[in-house]
Amino acid sequence: MGLEEPRAKYRQVADLLRAAIKAGEYPPGTALPGQLDLAKKYGLTQSSISDAVALLEREGLVRKAQGRPTFVQEIPTVKRIRLIDKDYRTNPGGSAFAEEMRRSGLTSKADLVELDVIDPPEQIVALFGLDDDEQVIIRRRHMFADDIPIQIAISYIPIRYAGSKDLALPDTGPSGIYARLAERGFGPVRFVEEIEVRSSTVEESRFLRIPTEQIVFEVVRSAIDAGDKPVEACRNILSAAQWKLAYGWRQEP
Repeated sequence: MGLEEPRAKYRQVADLLRAAIKAGEYPPGTALPGQLDLAKKYGLTQSSISDAVALLEREGLVRKAQGRPTFVQEIPTVKRIRLIDKDYRTNPGGSAFAEEMRRSGLTSKADLVELDVIDPPEQIVALFGLDDDEQVIIRRRHMFADDIPIQIAISYIPIRYAGSKDLALPDTGPSGIYARLAERGFGPVRFVEEIEVRSSTVEESRFLRIPTEQIVFEVVRSAIDAGDKPVEACRNILSAAQWKLAYGWRQEP
């Protein structure tokens, strides 16, 4: 297929390679043709081909390493579905993440990598309206799909609601935490999610195995009780190349 003016030719090559990857011409884990071969195929310089491949790398479709071929990422794409009428009380031990993985035909795993009582960051102080000396539980979990790192979840619960970090033991998904908060009189009755699109940090890139500064979704979910107080907040970090976000709700009668 020839390239057309006036669009930048490296972007057109990126479009063609992206389409070939999604069509299965280059399956996950396989190498793309070398840049010299691609340059000959499209009649461009290797510099232009390098720009095209770099664009696909920023999108998370391929990975490069110095002196090695460029490989198609072995990354499952999953859909994160949030149904507003879903009730955690009907499945207090359930995991929305595990459900999402099952719908995508993937095997889920979640590792609790941090559980502690800390002085909260400013963002969390402001969200909860905490006093200067108040502490929170931090609960950091690394999430996997078919053993591929796919999500970071960091939740915060003020000690005034949690009592102690034992609230998070044994480890459970968000629904289990909400059920335990309900037992203490702070059960959530509504949830708010705020979504930010930003570049990944070095730490996030290292765990998610994506290029530094690749685009991620940061979804901050606040759980709010009957007194209109936020009782838990969770920051979910998701690679934009791995996830699609979908939201649904039911019209009230």
